[in-house]
Parts: sequence; C-alpha cells; structure tokens
Amino acid sequence: MNQSELRELLSTEGLRLLDSLPAWHSSDEIVRTVAELRKAGHSPGLVAAVLSQSKLRAKAAGKFGPFAERMLFTEAGLEQATRLSVAAQHAGRFSKAGVKWVADLGCGIGADALAIAALDLNVTAVERDETTAAIAAFNLAPWHNAQVVHGDAESADLAGIDGIYLDPARRDARVRLTNPADWTPSLDFAFGLAERYPTGIKLGPGIDRDLIPDNAEAQWVSVGREVVELGLWFGAVARPGIRRAALVIGDHGTAELTAAADSEDEAAGELGQYLYEPDGSVIRARLIGDLARQLNARMLDTSIAYFSADAAVATPFATCFEIVADFALDKRSLKKELASRKIGTLEIKKRGVDIDPATFRTSLSLKGENSATLILTRVGGKRRALLAQRTTFAETSAATA
Repeated sequence: MNQSELRELLSTEGLRLLDSLPAWHSSDEIVRTVAELRKAGHSPGLVAAVLSQSKLRAKAAGKFGPFAERMLFTEAGLEQATRLSVAAQHAGRFSKAGVKWVADLGCGIGADALAIAALDLNVTAVERDETTAAIAAFNLAPWHNAQVVHGDAESADLAGIDGIYLDPARRDARVRLTNPADWTPSLDFAFGLAERYPTGIKLGPGIDRDLIPDNAEAQWVSVGREVVELGLWFGAVARPGIRRAALVIGDHGTAELTAAADSEDEAAGELGQYLYEPDGSVIRARLIGDLARQLNARMLDTSIAYFSADAAVATPFATCFEIVADFALDKRSLKKELASRKIGTLEIKKRGVDIDPATFRTSLSLKGENSATLILTRVGGKRRALLAQRTTFAETSAATA
C-alpha cells in the first residue's frame, strides 16, 4: 500500500465505504462490484483501496476473529502479524509479571500491542515503516492507553518503560534474512535489552537453537497443529525453572508441556497397536521423550519423531493413529493391498524415508470408496509402510504438564 492509497482509505468517505461493503467471499464478482462503486461516483483509487482492504479483512478473520472487521491491514503486515490467541498469551505474561508499561518495538500492524492494551497495560508501539505505523495507529485508536510512534526500534525513547516486546523484522523486500545481525532490530540489540528489562522476543520456530541464550525460557507455539513462532522470555516474564516449553492452541483450548531442559529420548521398541505423531511444537522443543513416557510409549526409531503404544490415550500434544496393517515399504505390494481394500482416498505421512508423498500417491493408482492414512517410516531401522486410521476421542484433555 502506498501513501496515496492510505490517504484515500483513511478519509471519511473511504472508511464509510469500506464498512458498508458486504463480507468478502471471493473475487468472482469483483468486476460487478467495481462497476457499481464507480457508478456511485467513487474514484478508481478509492475503489481499489477499499476492495483490497475488504479482501484482507476476510483473510484476517482466521487470525483476529471478529476484530478483523474493524481493523486495517497491509498484505505483509497481516502475513507477519501475531494471531490474537497467541498475542493474548504474550500480553498475559507482562500482566502477571506486574509490568505496567510495555514498549512493542517493531509493532507491525499492532497485533501484540492490541492484546497488551486490552489488559489495561500502557503500551508504546514503535514501527519504522510510515504506512504500517499509520495502520497500527488506526488499529490501536480504541485504546487510550496505547500510542504509536513512527521511528526506529533501536533509537526508541524507553523512559518510563518497564517491559519490552520485540518482533525483529527478518525480511528485506520480502527476502528472508538469515544473519541475525541483519534483522531489525538486531538479535544482539534485543538480547541487550533483555539484560535490563523483562523482555519477550518473537522469532521464527526454525531458528538455530545455538542462538538461544541459556537464561531464556524458550517456548514454541503451535496453533491448529501449525508451529507459528518461538518466543524467548527473559527476567520477570520468564517462568522460574522452565527453559523449554511447547504450547499447543486448538479447539481444546490451550495445553502446555514444560521442562527445565531438553528431555532425554525414550528407548526404541516394538510397534504397538497405536502410533503417535507429536505436535510440531513438542518436536521443536525437544520434549518428545517426556511425552512418550507420559503415554507409556516407545520410539519406533531413535532418530524419528514417531512413537508407539499399546493403548490409545487422548492428548493435545500428539495425533493418534490406530495401526491397521504393517507392510514392507514396497510400492508394488502396497498398490495391490490398497486396491484389495478399495482405498481411493489416502493421506500419506512420512518420516525417515526419502519419498515425495504426492508422487508416491499418484503411483499407487488409488480407486475405491474407502479412506485411510499411510505412514511411511522406519521401525527398528527397517523401512515400513503402516496402514492406519486416525483415532478419535470424545474429549481431548487440555491439562498442562
């Protein structure tokens, strides 16, 4: 979004027009909608701006729920924004720690600042991109305890601030920056603030673990089985005795595994009736061994993040499959077996084998009315194909471990 588009959008006419549009469903009727708005006398620039925002609001509903209906976005800002359910977790840490005034450095469109302000904490949101800062100011306008500053995070005025939140920009012109020294602000700058203030730092979940300081609480977060971030927490916003955590947010609510360090792996053993696939946050946090022991399970292979048990136990930290059949990983044999079972819809999962699931599925020439899951992996060092069905439970426990 450029400055002229933003001015059009933030005009009284622009905001009224945007709020008057019906909910965006698809681009199928875009030509008719444009024609109607132009016929009503609206300028081409304004029409383009409001339709773009209408589309972004619809897209943002997954992250912000009903709040999206009264927010403004940029494409990049929405992509990088923290989901509201996760931002609420961040804000809760500052509230519980007794922090009164948070500086959100690199606030983007203001998602985390919004959640912080909603808990009646003061928040100063700093954003270096002028257009994005204006969008954040609009989104935070309903909160008297929030202010937006157009400026650089590393030169922000921190007088009176007693808590810091940072989301370093890790892209430049949409190119991913791999060197933490090139991030804005840099990781060294963020760690420097963490020595002086209760601090939270949002990072990508795949960051090099060697960069995680020993004094940080590292929490990997997944939403709907997708790992969305790594949060590093320091000082009063870190929890005593916890250095590794896996937070799972889903239909069950929230559930968390925590530990003082990476857990020791469980020994490998025989394939049982059930197979568990740990949530990605558990894998990233290296708490697979702790979870396996909770479920009285054993690893299929010491280098693969699958484990097996003789009983099915509901857990928010893993997906459970019942093993229907165990085959050697041989394409010809599998093709015959699947055909005999009339399996036409097949979900393929794989760990520890070099196979492209899409290509492999095509080669099986599936036909039939039945469905199943095929898990391609190693059991005791041997390549196996496990035919399975997802296990469903009446209720899934959301207990915190």
